Amino acid sequence: MVSFNNVPYVDTALTYMKNAIDCQKICGDGEYTKNCNRWIEENTGTAKSLLTTSCTHATEMAAILCGIKSGDEVIMPSYTFVSTANAFVLRGAKVVFVDIRPDTMNIDEKLIEAAVTDRTKAIVPVHYAGVACEMDTIMDIAKRHNLIVIEDAAQGVMSKYKGQALGAIGDYGCFSFHETKNYSMGEGGALLIKDPENVERAEIVREKGTDRSKYFRGQIDKYTWVDAGSSYLPSDMNAAYLWAQLEKAQEIYDDRMASWNTYYEGLKDLAEKGIIELPVIPSECVHNAHMFYIKLRDLDERTKLIAYLKQNEIGAVFHYIPLHSAPAGKTYGVFFGEDKYTTRESERLLRLPMYYGLGEAVYEVIDKIHEFYKK
Repeated sequence: MVSFNNVPYVDTALTYMKNAIDCQKICGDGEYTKNCNRWIEENTGTAKSLLTTSCTHATEMAAILCGIKSGDEVIMPSYTFVSTANAFVLRGAKVVFVDIRPDTMNIDEKLIEAAVTDRTKAIVPVHYAGVACEMDTIMDIAKRHNLIVIEDAAQGVMSKYKGQALGAIGDYGCFSFHETKNYSMGEGGALLIKDPENVERAEIVREKGTDRSKYFRGQIDKYTWVDAGSSYLPSDMNAAYLWAQLEKAQEIYDDRMASWNTYYEGLKDLAEKGIIELPVIPSECVHNAHMFYIKLRDLDERTKLIAYLKQNEIGAVFHYIPLHSAPAGKTYGVFFGEDKYTTRESERLLRLPMYYGLGEAVYEVIDKIHEFYKK
């Protein structure tokens, strides 16, 4: 059996989790939370990282910090997870969906500016599969129109664009440490903050609207409610599980990249014959092997290949249903321009098993895909 995903795990995790328990500090902002935040800051160059309970909550925090309110518009791709949109819908904003590029499945940067109105407040590029959007263009549009950029870098930990870490290019960046990601704490995420001036309020929002973080640093003698906020702190025990992986981040990266490269080489002959399409990595991008997908001729062929792989005990799945076609997407959003690629490409894409420790199983997947097309 080749499962679609296995949760990343390293041996030191249980030791660190037990240590968190022994220290009687399993709530938020303990030793391991601080370790993870420091690692993110050092490896991305962001001014501040705040570990959160999920990438969803990191995005919600960004929406609060940006002052998103009813009547505002936020531009993003429709081909993304619901949390990307929900964070802004919860603030009363209207989501404006823009078509994607067929090569990277990222938002088409050439279509963004035409979607900008006097109500537009932010652009939310989503780095699909850990491959960067065309950030120079996006940042230029944002600067000229005085817009905020919030990177959905849920899949982008350890990825780069022109040498810059994803999540640390825009005003805010959002990481995911869900169990399906390269590095996991079960449920979890992080908010990356570019401008140091925004850090203090971010800490307040994350701490239920209180200045508790300053109290624990000894900057004030008592803490109190000073702003609207919520409880976005993860347990330090979850952070301990994550920290064990971050200590071996490069090893995990290398392992996944080896599997990704094996897939690419093993399926290249089918791509050269025009039977399937392989992922495209622009020259300015360094990806993180978050996923390996192939594109098939159409939805029917994808359905048949999924079934064939399942018969052979291999887990392979499709990904997002475009948000603009969902009931809530029709209620809270609008698709700007033509849906030329979003729906069509989403129906052709198939994700193959990819996880730390996949090892020799990658060859089994490759063989079964070849076998399917021979038949």
